[in-house]
Amino acid sequence: MIQIKSPAEVEAMKEACRISALALRAAGEAIHPGMTTKQLDRVVHDAIVKEGAKPNFLGLYGFPASACISVNDEVIHGIPGSRKIHEGDVVSVDTGA
Repeated sequence: MIQIKSPAEVEAMKEACRISALALRAAGEAIHPGMTTKQLDRVVHDAIVKEGAKPNFLGLYGFPASACISVNDEVIHGIPGSRKIHEGDVVSVDTGA
């Protein structure tokens, strides 16, 4: 079923997208070899909260983080933790606000 959004809902979605993009940009600027995926998640979390929003992923279906962070061969929904990021790793970050 297609749900038509009201103009107010569309504006709220635009703001959420702006904040999510800001958080992803912050992650891209902060990432470096030796950093753990949990530390990278904290960067995302702090960027979202700083804008007065809440991370959508945190607590959703019990998910324990603000971002899904997958490294190399992990497909999706990687749970941030103690895994260190190394030079040359392909890192995927997904989040929502």
